[in-house]
Amino acid sequence: MTTASPSVKAKVFPLFFLAGMFFANFLSRLISAPLMPVIEQELGFGHSSAGLFFLMLAMGYSTGLMVSGLVSSRLTHLRTISLSAMITGGALLVIAASRELWMIRGGLFLVGISTGLYLPSGITTITSSIESRHWGKALAVHEFAPILAFIAVPLMTEGLLLILPWRAILVLIGIAVMVMGLIFPRFALGGNFRGDAPTFGNIRLLMGNSDFWRMVPLFCAALAINVGIYNMLPLYLTAERGMARDAANALAGLSRMSAIPVALFTGWIADRFGAKPTMAAVIFFNGLAVILLGIIPGRWVALMVFLQPVLAGGFFPAGFAALSRIVPVNARSLAVAITVFIANLVGAGLVPVFLGIFGDAGKFGVAFIIVGCAVLTSLFLIARLDVKEG
Repeated sequence: MTTASPSVKAKVFPLFFLAGMFFANFLSRLISAPLMPVIEQELGFGHSSAGLFFLMLAMGYSTGLMVSGLVSSRLTHLRTISLSAMITGGALLVIAASRELWMIRGGLFLVGISTGLYLPSGITTITSSIESRHWGKALAVHEFAPILAFIAVPLMTEGLLLILPWRAILVLIGIAVMVMGLIFPRFALGGNFRGDAPTFGNIRLLMGNSDFWRMVPLFCAALAINVGIYNMLPLYLTAERGMARDAANALAGLSRMSAIPVALFTGWIADRFGAKPTMAAVIFFNGLAVILLGIIPGRWVALMVFLQPVLAGGFFPAGFAALSRIVPVNARSLAVAITVFIANLVGAGLVPVFLGIFGDAGKFGVAFIIVGCAVLTSLFLIARLDVKEG
């Protein structure tokens, strides 16, 4: 039986603390989804307007991704992660104090910008601090955070709504995220070096890399099945499937529990068998599941809500490992930023708007079928990827 070396052991707690920062980051982005039925009722707007809220969040997130290289090149990756949390907490306080729709949209845009600063620095910190043969497992631990957030956010929201108004919930989360940002430097995995600001040379490397451009639509599909579907699921279940709000949020949260062991397992699978088979399995399974989510009748939809996210989060450990291997080291953070920039706009921004428009027409189910079919069409790109495993 082999044991981990002291250097690996020493990185376990910092890696989990970094995953905790990612959890706070993702929680801040997701919290508006389970609150949306309450906010809709209080402020009196429709499903398409709710979709626009998520588009503003996605646009801000994409903006944050694109400026992250400039920020980390001046502050270091460590300080960029800390700053991201501090601004995110403040933005949630702004939303809590907002009384007009435009102010909430502006606050969500700011949440998007601040949370977007995190990911390139987080991924670069891991891949620069952990040996490449352990990237799949380390990134699986990191990607455990959003899966846990998907579970915790709706369940926590329903519990807190029993005793607090939605604005107070945002205040509570905002303060907690700011505190994490303050203490993060004491427990950092690494990242105490400056990032590479976008340069013409780095951009040219990516623009001419065909494998990089094959990865972009794959990440679009992954964000659609993870975030785009999730954000509109409570509205779909309440408006078209007739569920009570608390039941819909509880179902959405509990459904993600099955993804916890699967996400860690897929990290091991990606290291053992390669990124391409892992990504293909995730995309195929989830494309079919999203289609069935729109088709399956009656109460059977609850079963599909549980099955759809089983492999959803499993894409990212393999996806980020593949992305890190097809681009040079000095272009890695930029590759993450551009990839997630585009994928977030499409998968987490335009997909909720698309679903909301169909939802206002009473055709939520049709929209789910269309999205599922679009996800399946991305499969042919995986076969053409040239990923050097190892």
